[in-house]
Amino acid sequence: MTITPRAITAADQELIDLARAVVDANTDGEDGIHTMGAAVRAADGTTHVGINVYHFTGGPCAELVALGNARASGARQLTTIVAVGNRGRGVVGPCGRDRQVLFDYHPDIRVILPTEHGVGSVHIKDLVPFATEWSPEGGSVAYGDDTSADRP
Repeated sequence: MTITPRAITAADQELIDLARAVVDANTDGEDGIHTMGAAVRAADGTTHVGINVYHFTGGPCAELVALGNARASGARQLTTIVAVGNRGRGVVGPCGRDRQVLFDYHPDIRVILPTEHGVGSVHIKDLVPFATEWSPEGGSVAYGDDTSADRP
């Protein structure tokens, strides 16, 4: 499977800059090596930000905080998301949990991430190959499988 990232647009760069500003303004002190900022754009053009709440026991990733912020602000259709690390680490791709949440809630979203050719964007479906949907009625079925309603 070959995935061709799309070049970032001016709007994508604005989203990257917004995430960078959030993380730069809110890094966890001197040892905040795990601090991440995220920004997401809604279909209506509004942007929403988040920052992770890192703790050695775990905590929500910046992307999930940004999704929650967008939802709390009334945004339901999201088009693009990006996460940026503090201390100049730049754009960082989403972890597996974030990929699954993005796929489940926003299956049409684009994700800005580093690629071998520089920063680009890809569709979330490209980051979750062979994805499945789960329901109590049908169990786990291949994403987009229209025959799932026929299963016991």
